[in-house]
Amino acid sequence: MPAQPPFTTAGNTLTFGTAQGSESLDVGAAAVRELSSVKPGRGSLPARAYLSSSAPKLSLNGEWHFRLSPGIRSAPAAGWQLGEDLGGFTTLPVPSSWPMHGHGAPAYTNVQFPFAVEPPHVPEANPIGDHLRTFEAGPAFMPHAVLRFDGIESAATIWLNGIELGTTRGSRLPHEFDVSGILVEGTNTLAVRVAQFSAASYVEDQDMWWLPGIFRDVTLQARPADGIDDVFVHAGYDHENREGVFRVEASRGDQGIDAVVRVPELGLELPAGTDVRIPGVEPWSAELPKLYEASVSTPGETVRLQLGFRSIAIEDAQFKVNGRRILLRGVNRHEHHPRLGRVVPQDVVEAELRLMKQHNINAIRTSHYPPHPEFLALADRLGFYVVLECDLETHGFESAGWAQNPSDDPQWEPALLDRMQRTVERDKNHPSVIMWSLGNEAGTGRNLAAMSRWTKDRDPSRPIHYEGDWSSPYVDVYSRMYASQDETALIGQGIEPPLEDAVLDARRRAMPFVLCEYVHAMGNGPGGMSEYQELFERYPRLMGGFVWEWLEHGITLNSADGSEYFGYGGDFGEEIHDGNFVTDGLVDADRKPRPGLLDFKKVIEPLRLEVADDWSGFRIRNLQDFADTSAYEFRYTVESDGGLLDAGPVQFAPLPPQSETAVPLPTAVADSAAELARAGQAAVLTVRAVLAADSSWAAAGHEIAWGQSVLLPSAVETATTERVLVSDDELRLGPARFSRMTGMPTFLGDVPVEKLGLVLWWAPTDNDLGREWGGADPRPLATQWKDAGLNRLHTRLVGIRSEVTSDGGERLTVRTRVGAADKQFGVQVEYCWTSDGASLALHTHVRPEGTWDNAGFEVEWARIGLELVLAGETSAVSWFGKGPHQSYPDTGQGARTGWFSLPLADLDVDYVRPQESGARSGVRTASLDVAGSPLEITGEPFALTVRPYSMAVLDAAAHRPELAADGRSYVYLDHVQRGVGTAACGPGVLEPYRLKPRPAEFTLVFRM
Repeated sequence: MPAQPPFTTAGNTLTFGTAQGSESLDVGAAAVRELSSVKPGRGSLPARAYLSSSAPKLSLNGEWHFRLSPGIRSAPAAGWQLGEDLGGFTTLPVPSSWPMHGHGAPAYTNVQFPFAVEPPHVPEANPIGDHLRTFEAGPAFMPHAVLRFDGIESAATIWLNGIELGTTRGSRLPHEFDVSGILVEGTNTLAVRVAQFSAASYVEDQDMWWLPGIFRDVTLQARPADGIDDVFVHAGYDHENREGVFRVEASRGDQGIDAVVRVPELGLELPAGTDVRIPGVEPWSAELPKLYEASVSTPGETVRLQLGFRSIAIEDAQFKVNGRRILLRGVNRHEHHPRLGRVVPQDVVEAELRLMKQHNINAIRTSHYPPHPEFLALADRLGFYVVLECDLETHGFESAGWAQNPSDDPQWEPALLDRMQRTVERDKNHPSVIMWSLGNEAGTGRNLAAMSRWTKDRDPSRPIHYEGDWSSPYVDVYSRMYASQDETALIGQGIEPPLEDAVLDARRRAMPFVLCEYVHAMGNGPGGMSEYQELFERYPRLMGGFVWEWLEHGITLNSADGSEYFGYGGDFGEEIHDGNFVTDGLVDADRKPRPGLLDFKKVIEPLRLEVADDWSGFRIRNLQDFADTSAYEFRYTVESDGGLLDAGPVQFAPLPPQSETAVPLPTAVADSAAELARAGQAAVLTVRAVLAADSSWAAAGHEIAWGQSVLLPSAVETATTERVLVSDDELRLGPARFSRMTGMPTFLGDVPVEKLGLVLWWAPTDNDLGREWGGADPRPLATQWKDAGLNRLHTRLVGIRSEVTSDGGERLTVRTRVGAADKQFGVQVEYCWTSDGASLALHTHVRPEGTWDNAGFEVEWARIGLELVLAGETSAVSWFGKGPHQSYPDTGQGARTGWFSLPLADLDVDYVRPQESGARSGVRTASLDVAGSPLEITGEPFALTVRPYSMAVLDAAAHRPELAADGRSYVYLDHVQRGVGTAACGPGVLEPYRLKPRPAEFTLVFRM
């Protein structure tokens, strides 16, 4: 066998031979090198604004030919770009994410890269999607036109009529190519090769699905010879003189041009480049989003714009718009559709932005990339403050101590600068954009500083945001994620711990503070929102924040019976993934509000209505920054026993922003309160603020804010008249039967009882599965509970006795001890039953025993309550308490007191990963329809949960279809519950909402 020649490696090329001659045997080496380049894309035109132009344009969206190859080496290199060989091609819509159409599969990671981290190299398993279509171009596109791609993940090479135009880098950023001299009148062939991974993937490690494809619009745009390439609108507002400060720059290439600017509503016509001050303009804000129609014209083209006059300033460590400090009531928004992936139809975008406005949200952080360009026009019109983020995240480098992080590697500087430039240039004309963000979770480094310098030079009117460097050397606001309420309070007062560098410390203390992510909305929660909002309103340095996040990223799957449910990480065969961490939002993937959104709406409501206890009137605080209350009507209603007793409007003069006043109600309202109190009836007075007229985002009558005052009757003691009847195998007391073996009830009236006993645990929420930031115990709460045995408690009967009461009846007392295997601590529980013949009263005594310590930490309980399992299905539940949606000690701000009735299915919350949910708190009376038999439960305010399946089933389920009713009713009657917090990512439960082992007593009355 002949000797092999020596070999060397150079990059990805394996070369055999001697110094005199060698032969490369690496198939696709050039293509691999191209994908491993850290440079920006090549061949595209300089970035410019997204403009509405009179020049002809042709959408190239629609059905394309498509072929998927497993990697660049196996993808056919030539021939297909002219459409000559379409073997192996099928059809695919564009825009699309190809895994959502059966080509490959979605994959989810949060921080981790789904490939080996060896920048700039890409994995061999790198799906390649070839896209091809033909289109007809008419004379309107001759001789000059550009081809625009608004979004391609992750890297593309473009050919038109077989001629390579260039490449794209920056998935969520636009790229335009000059096709003059290449485009022909008649039939043209456009070919796009898309690689799922490229060197650019190292800087696009956002917390979301990896979904390759041409996922935004493709457009052919004619370019008139005397047209307008770019426009930069400068529309400030001088709040002291109430004047607009206005200039419009128009350019072609890198040169300014002669153009005419017209603003008809202001009677304005002037040459581009002219500075002018305009008295009497109405400024733009999120509350009052006044826009002016404008145009910029040359002989060959007219560009239409929406102008908003507004200014931004940072003064006295406060963030100000138009001279006034504003408060951001915001959310982080990803682009996701459960069936289309990265493609979100325009009507869905419009609907979700209206939904945000309907829930009092006024700000959006575009996490973590620029959104579809049409999004910002909607934000301008509807009224949102937008923090617009660059398409940059390198989070996967954190695990190695940020070694090789592109943010601090000089060879990456051109690519990162290119990303920032494309971000700013595309969206610079939108008044809704109040800050540029350099990116997210990309460590620190020189390239971020370079991006900041360029942006400040290009657009000094907007501050710079970036959270990743807490010393804040190249930003204008101090930004953090998930800082606790205690730390936020220190920052609000300007007394947070100092930085080591005194100059940087002084600089940062002069900045306003924003929580760019807080109250992580994953599963049941988030808890603790009210405490943050109180701080935001108290300390002017605090700008508010952005909930993580607006939208869950579930992907629609079908169960065996054909019903739909949402999948998450790990459901698609991923090698590594981050599970259901992708489903953490205020709305589900179909934009259905979660209870957290209903609570957030109440927490951030722009009007505060505090109703007097005697019903004489209410106090209103207008928390808006610019608008008075003239857009709202105020109405009151009085209800008792679920019936409407009185209702009417309330008239008062419009209240200016940031002011408050007392408003009287008709004297008859207070008189009715006194009468109802004397009669011992429960009653509720509710005052509501609603839209007085239709708006662009909601119809007249839409509720903005509300306040309540509740009259509660005195508790009525149940008479004890019944005696305990004893037989061989059971005990009888009033309408109930009890086992002589266990002392527990076997029937409540005609309803069989399978179990009744103390419960201290619940099926862990997503927050219970998280590690509490700053907590003393490093274990997630769910692990603490499991280690302490709370999910496997067993009952030992201590004794059963009866005794005569003072009114001639008998009390049946059942004493038990509850504990777990291998644990010395436990709980003494005493159940004391009495009856008046028609009803049954249960007084429960709970007393912890021993030291509730596990692994050196005090054990916390989830609840102190009773689990009642009935051998029959519950069809519906009615109650008087908080509702209609769920509430826990640190949530439920949006639940109001009243009379509610729901079918059983509507009591549940269909969180993507099943978990504890559905409790209604503050309940005083509840009625269950159990297999046709009514069961009424009254007592001290308790939390009520009713389910058709057990906690064990709930705990074991990973997806909704795994929850199956078993013909029973599982009823939970909680005297006290623990809060839910936000420990899935962030702080745990605040101290007032923790539940340490403690004695408890509570009484419930059952009527059958």
